[in-house]
Amino acid sequence: MNVTFRQLKLFLALVELRSLTAVAHSMHVTQPTISMQMRDLQDAVGLPLYEVIGKQLYITAAGEELAIAARAMTEEWSVFAQKIAAMQGLTQGRLRLAVVSTAKYFVPRMLGAFCREFPEIDIALEVQNRDGVLQRLRDNRDDLTIMSIPPKDLDIEQEIFLPNPLRVIAAVSHPLAGRKRLKLSDLADERFILREKGSGTRLACDRYFAEQGFQARVRLELGSNEAIKQAVAAEMGIAVLSQHALGEHLVDESLLELPVAGFPIHSNWYIVYPKGKRLTPVAQKFLSYLQASARAEAAVVPSAPAHR
Repeated sequence: MNVTFRQLKLFLALVELRSLTAVAHSMHVTQPTISMQMRDLQDAVGLPLYEVIGKQLYITAAGEELAIAARAMTEEWSVFAQKIAAMQGLTQGRLRLAVVSTAKYFVPRMLGAFCREFPEIDIALEVQNRDGVLQRLRDNRDDLTIMSIPPKDLDIEQEIFLPNPLRVIAAVSHPLAGRKRLKLSDLADERFILREKGSGTRLACDRYFAEQGFQARVRLELGSNEAIKQAVAAEMGIAVLSQHALGEHLVDESLLELPVAGFPIHSNWYIVYPKGKRLTPVAQKFLSYLQASARAEAAVVPSAPAHR
């Protein structure tokens, strides 16, 4: 089978973008060139790798298998290239990082300092909901993943690196705002605005409510922390959100934390990657950097004890 490394890279771009035109733009070549390379690749494999139905491009079963092999090959090459660069005394390469949406509140801060220390390293940061991040993890598309609740159905390495306390918030005008102590039962008649089902925050929240035998009256489910804060400020209900999504000055957003017994809910952020994955030198360096940065970041997150 006569297949070139360039063809594999072009095909991986096609799997990602699902458009020959988009691949041509991203790879700075003409569309006829992409079409010819993909036709030659299909001829070499001996089976169709994709098909176009209407205006939608679909990857075939053979194409999916080729994508898995191509990612493994490009990953091995990246490891090799970075090791050679290290032997030459250089610190360069590419870091692929996927994070769930709530992690966007602190990961860019860590990345900024890392990039200043290692300016020759390029960063590819993917911010998606939990389902999107899990799919990328299954496909082994990133060096490292940051999420709050690692999957139990995947063979992975996972490491706790940062606390992720979940707190109850309400509008400053809420009737319970003046109370100094609240029980979970005091919220029985309240309308909740929560993250969408399947998100890390929602999973931790639902698990805690189930443990306490509490039935939350969910008024609204939203996939955005910012949208939830706006809805709470508009007095549509109360919410449970990660401390990292709240910022330092809740009152500036017309919000406050309710002192509910049992809160904040204890949760953690994890660094995750497939078990057996060979981390590139850049990924190893960033992993060590994350571990060191997390100790400093933990000092920023308020560590007040749960309300009892």
